[in-house]
Amino acid sequence: MSRSVFPRKILSSAAVLAATALALSACGGSNSKPEASKVSVDLANLATTTPRGTEAVDKVAWNLPYEPLSLDPMLGFNYAENTVTANLCESLMRMTPELGTEPGLAESVSAPDDTTRVYKIRAGVTFWDGSPLTAEDVAYSLSRQTGNGGSYFADYFLNVASVKVTGDREVTVKLSKPDVLFEQAMASAAGAIVQKKAAEAGGKAFGTPQGKLQCTGPFALDKWTPGKSIELSKNPAYWDSKLAPLVKKLSFSFIADESTAVNALRSGDIDGQYFYLPPAGLSQLQQSDKVTLTHGKSLVFWTLAATSKSGPFANPKVREALSLAIDRNALAKVVFQDAAIPAPTLVGPDYWGYEKDAFAKAHAGFSAAPDFEKAKKILAEAGPQDGKIVLGVQGSSAVHEQTANVFQAAGTAIGLKVETKVIPVEQFGNLYFDPAARKGIDGFFTTYYGNFADPLDVYQIFRTGAHGDYIGWNDADAQLNKAVGTTDKAERAKLTIEAQKLITEGNPRIPLAYEPNTLVQSKRISGATASFAYLYYPWAATIGGVK
Repeated sequence: MSRSVFPRKILSSAAVLAATALALSACGGSNSKPEASKVSVDLANLATTTPRGTEAVDKVAWNLPYEPLSLDPMLGFNYAENTVTANLCESLMRMTPELGTEPGLAESVSAPDDTTRVYKIRAGVTFWDGSPLTAEDVAYSLSRQTGNGGSYFADYFLNVASVKVTGDREVTVKLSKPDVLFEQAMASAAGAIVQKKAAEAGGKAFGTPQGKLQCTGPFALDKWTPGKSIELSKNPAYWDSKLAPLVKKLSFSFIADESTAVNALRSGDIDGQYFYLPPAGLSQLQQSDKVTLTHGKSLVFWTLAATSKSGPFANPKVREALSLAIDRNALAKVVFQDAAIPAPTLVGPDYWGYEKDAFAKAHAGFSAAPDFEKAKKILAEAGPQDGKIVLGVQGSSAVHEQTANVFQAAGTAIGLKVETKVIPVEQFGNLYFDPAARKGIDGFFTTYYGNFADPLDVYQIFRTGAHGDYIGWNDADAQLNKAVGTTDKAERAKLTIEAQKLITEGNPRIPLAYEPNTLVQSKRISGATASFAYLYYPWAATIGGVK
């Protein structure tokens, strides 16, 4: 379709929604008819699990949105990678489907003081090759994440002073200063344990098709055929009888095109997939007699990340004005097909793993509704803005393009010129890591997530030196740095809420929508984890056949 051009005049909230809806209808396609695009999602009652399967299954075919780069858990900081490794490599602690934490490969953890964590390693656990899990394997796995080892989880280890074997089944971690994020991260892939011998033998190839992975999970890696599939098999010696798999073989394909994946689900060629953003044909999947849709609790949100340190969008007042002009309710309704929750702050209710009342009260102080008068007033305070704001959108993504339409309409409504730059899907990932790839754009749309249910885990990306802040925004440094070292939950929540206010007003990232986890399963099976925990919890271990 051609990009819609909106007249340069003040638009009301209703007009912005109407303009957006008009732009979307111009896209055409099978979902353009109102009766075809009707989707029913109970956003107030998101699931954590699906009914556990009861019958043995020879094979389950699952799809990934792209082929993983590595199955080494310390390099698995993305959807496809973690979807696979969650069933292969276990962590010291285990995230539960309810987004809580329970013992994992560590049967217990004690804290003699604020800077010491002692992990008691579970007895009777073996790697897939039959060798026992040892404290040396645990110490090695944690130590390789520190320093310059290339771990994507290295930020959680910045305050780790030492990792030592201190007993037959005991590992002690000493911190240079208190760090509440480190302990919680042990339930994510940051705490994943691999076999020392295999990792050292594999070197840089460890976890790739050429290197042999060795972990303790309920499934073992059989074969990885590049460009085709990853094959797992049931681990018959798995230590946790509650999660002994009923599925003998778990096969992953790499269908990147959502329409093709949806058709494969509807035809029964694949048995399941996890989605974020509204997948192509969401309503067709919901109406299909071949699959079930489950929307689960999630830590994922849709946001615009600011990237430029010059030009209009580098001005915090301009960012605040544009944020105030966005009709998030309209965006959730039209762009996300009623399958998302308007987001006035970056983190929503599923992050409130503690002090829920305090976070709820603070959250209620922000509004998802647009305020054009306030936006125009703040923009006037910023002074004349002659330049344009260029937003990067991912090629072949309707949600990216449609969200950009909302921003263009909102910008026009308050007197800002917003343009877009389409970035091919195969290059879009470079924006996260390569400053050169971000040259020429002022921001880009992205899904983002923290790794566990603590708002601080998201907001800490705005601490000085963190990797997720592209404009050097650090106005909440004092609150965030203090919160990371605060073990008292009430005080930590207070500091995090103070930081949240500064971040929401400063808009280094503009919050847009909270994205539920969308799980699609063939009706011949059930049991996959429905919540965000599937990235770190062995979600396939509870899948079984349905009579």
